Amino acid sequence: MASHRKSRPAGTRVAGIRTPALATAALTSVALLSQTANASPSADDKPSLEEVEKKVDDLYRQAESATEKYNAAKEKTAKQRKRVDTLLDDVAQRTQKLNDAREELGRNAAAQYRTGAAAPDTATFLLADTPQDYFDQTQLMDRMTGRQKEAVDDYFTQQSTTMKKRQEATQSLQTLTESQNDLQTAKTTVQQKLSDARELLSKLTAEEKARLAAIEKRKQEEAARKAAELARQQAAAEAERQEAAQQQESSESSSDSSTSDSSASDSSYATKAEKVLAFARSQIGKPYVWGATGPDSYDCSGLTQAAWKAAGVDIPRVTYDQVNAGTTVSLSSAQPGDLVFFYDDVTHVGIYIGNGMMIHAPKPGAYVREESIYYDGESSIHSVVRPA
Repeated sequence: MASHRKSRPAGTRVAGIRTPALATAALTSVALLSQTANASPSADDKPSLEEVEKKVDDLYRQAESATEKYNAAKEKTAKQRKRVDTLLDDVAQRTQKLNDAREELGRNAAAQYRTGAAAPDTATFLLADTPQDYFDQTQLMDRMTGRQKEAVDDYFTQQSTTMKKRQEATQSLQTLTESQNDLQTAKTTVQQKLSDARELLSKLTAEEKARLAAIEKRKQEEAARKAAELARQQAAAEAERQEAAQQQESSESSSDSSTSDSSASDSSYATKAEKVLAFARSQIGKPYVWGATGPDSYDCSGLTQAAWKAAGVDIPRVTYDQVNAGTTVSLSSAQPGDLVFFYDDVTHVGIYIGNGMMIHAPKPGAYVREESIYYDGESSIHSVVRPA
């Protein structure tokens, strides 16, 4: 008897939508699960090779996102630990000053007793909140010498300041603990995503791995084609720019001055960019290691930070901050040395070297290399930033 069950409808897919940064990872995971559920199952119920590739790529993306969070938490933790150490040292010094002030009060009380004056009531003194309270409660205002009053004032000043510093140190310690927890969470997330990716890849047969390599090769060929196309566009734009500059040079003198200033600025940037590229090229072949800043290994933002530091320019540690550390330019106007950022959540970065190519630390298991900026498709490019 023929079955009357309706076939399962194919899953729908919305293309071309760039999701907000915070929702990207979650929506991607949901999409992957939906595609897996709606795809036609194979005989042994294994996911297709395309599904495996997509899952692995997504896991690496999520690992890189977690890496940038780890980098940010690590940097924040280091700063807070330094601040806590400074505050604790300050509290220790102020505590000593407070003890010295207390001893001075004791000496004054003993001197009063020896001269026959009424000694201040210790219990009254300890219950007082301010010097004025102390004076009022003991009615010693008129009988105290200037030096004795200074000693009391100094004690209460030291006491108040020390208490505030202790509270500040306690709050900083709490913040440091929270940052350390964030650091551990990000570290665990990175390790888990990388473990999941390795597990998926380990289940592939030799034939599947060969097919996966063929898919990757086709992606690289398409990326190279797009890079060559961008190189042609940039060469044409540069020719137009030079022609316009020549026309401007032959016009009024004020334009000449403006052109000279612009040329000087371009020359300064080009000089720095040469140092950036020289450094980046010398790192080619070194492994990607998440959280690494060199000299033996790098993650993506660790490489870009080190390269620009070699040119005498300090840029922030993580991609989220690096993307704001300069002037945003169009892709068609990109120059060697510029930073190219990727994905809506800005979790990857490379150094533009011209002709649609870049040097970057791609992902775990890979090495620093030259590659097309279209390595993960044109839609993955977020922005281009000129740091200096």
